[in-house]
Amino acid sequence: KNPCHQCGGRGVERRRRDVKVRIPPGVEDGQRIRVAGRGAAGANGGPPGDLFVVVHVGKHPIFGRKGKDLTVRVPITFTEAALGTQVKVPTLDKPVTVKVPAGTQSGKTVRVRGRGIDTGKGSPGDLLVTFDVVVPKKVDGAAKKAIEDLGDALTENPREHLGV
Repeated sequence: KNPCHQCGGRGVERRRRDVKVRIPPGVEDGQRIRVAGRGAAGANGGPPGDLFVVVHVGKHPIFGRKGKDLTVRVPITFTEAALGTQVKVPTLDKPVTVKVPAGTQSGKTVRVRGRGIDTGKGSPGDLLVTFDVVVPKKVDGAAKKAIEDLGDALTENPREHLGV
């Protein structure tokens, strides 16, 4: 006749509580983690249900992610792209040196095996390095003359396949 104010006579009340949840390495955005027995109370005095936690992984300022693979965009100069070189590339632990082949085009991606996400299950993912050729915004003096001479020396037409 006189239900309590807390539960309204149901025998169960809702309240906030802190629950420690172990987030496994390599968890992906939107992945659900089940915590057994930490959900809502069961009906009619039954056992509690399970708690499902949906993980939201924040954006990283340097790296992107595709499954277990990490992605990173690395700017290189025109000279480095044309002649080839080796550049240092960041990873999650320490930088690695990656070869830039001569004639590298902007957008070319190379794979560094085993430098991606390590989930603790099987082999880790890879690091996918995409090169972005950076064109100088301002060119003058000797640099301008050198680029003009280069343009005169190169005879290849990059638009030949377009018929123009």
